[in-house]
Amino acid sequence: MGGSVDFSKLANLVDGYVRLPGDPGFDAASRPFNKRYADVRPSAVLSVASADDVGKAIVWARGNDVPIVARGGGHSYAGNSVNTGLVLDLRGLDQVRVDRSSELVTVGGGTRMSTLYAGLEPYDLAFPAGNADDVAIGGLVLGGGVAAVSRSFGLTCDSLVETDVVLADGTTVTCNETSNADLFWACRGGGGGNFGVNTSFTFQARPVLASSTCLLLWHRKHAREVLACMQEIMDRAPDEFAARIGIARAADEEAVVSVVGWHLGPAEELREMLRPALAVAEPFRVDIADRTYWEAKDYLHHNTEGGAFAVRTRSTSKPLPDAGVATMIDAVDAWPGSGNADGAGVALFTWGGAINRVPVTETAFPHRDVLFLISMDTSWHVEDGPAVARANLDWLTALHERMGEFAADSAYVNFTDPDLGDWQSAYHGPNYARLAEVKRRYDPDRVFRFPQAI
Repeated sequence: MGGSVDFSKLANLVDGYVRLPGDPGFDAASRPFNKRYADVRPSAVLSVASADDVGKAIVWARGNDVPIVARGGGHSYAGNSVNTGLVLDLRGLDQVRVDRSSELVTVGGGTRMSTLYAGLEPYDLAFPAGNADDVAIGGLVLGGGVAAVSRSFGLTCDSLVETDVVLADGTTVTCNETSNADLFWACRGGGGGNFGVNTSFTFQARPVLASSTCLLLWHRKHAREVLACMQEIMDRAPDEFAARIGIARAADEEAVVSVVGWHLGPAEELREMLRPALAVAEPFRVDIADRTYWEAKDYLHHNTEGGAFAVRTRSTSKPLPDAGVATMIDAVDAWPGSGNADGAGVALFTWGGAINRVPVTETAFPHRDVLFLISMDTSWHVEDGPAVARANLDWLTALHERMGEFAADSAYVNFTDPDLGDWQSAYHGPNYARLAEVKRRYDPDRVFRFPQAI
């Protein structure tokens, strides 16, 4: 892209607003959530007013040799929702329409979780969704979308029944089981940003269920027995209960073991399931309570200090052996530290249940045999300097390698890992070849591209 691109011509084509560096709102419309990529700045941002704007912008960008990328919530772990060309800010596409009779919910491609839940709650209808207010629906569902209720309700993409996609030639197609079925298949777990710009999604919702939640915290000295016990509990748990089991620490603090869970049932049942863990070691905090579905959603809301971070993932179909648990604990103890209060840690997200009852090739999401997603993360602040960042990334790389002795090489595409080697296999498994065929059909010139693009 040359320096002589005249973005005013784009502004004259669209109803939305074109922002250039220095314009009010430019940073908010383009700043990546992960400050690891804060120095990547686009040449312009188009805050679209409609799906038509998206098509016009794609055609204009191709004609002017300007790289283009769509941005919903900007939460790509690898900063893939910003580039040095044109960013399509989809936040204006955030309508939520609910058909009470069919329980179908249609949402704009830039709809964020706070807007989505606000639109669903009056109807007491839901489908699996995210737990951070400003995460947008597009990135979530296109990468599969694992929610806290997915063991019962399936993935976000398992509830998807239709989506509108603006293609590389600027035209819009509607995709479902019978129309553009191959692209619809790819949109259910093949990863965002690969095939076009999704401007609308329709989901099959369902009535919400009364719920209960738990938050349990233990001191570091109980880590081995608690982590082992909780894995056994979750291996036997009904689909209605999902939990995140973790060990983490911040700088100059002792590690803490945590269990955060959501049960689609009463607290009495939840406490009984957790009884072995409560007996093996006494937590220093116990919160097990009945909640409405919406209260449970709020309770599991993801809070973060922000800053820069990196995440690497593996998976396992069974509880980790004692040596695997010990590796997790030792690594957290050895974390090099940073100024970010989010610190670092390892978490086991309980998958399985309804997720695993869908055949591997029925959707593009391939991880249908997983009990735990193993998420290894670290964080720092840009102000910490390059030496701290390097130490954190080296620590994470070493941990990821060591955990390979106990867990599979598969990785969750929504926890995007820019340092992943064989990402084609790790993200997409046996579905990669078919995804590549869909890419060749719908985007033969690879208009939509990034370092790990299909």
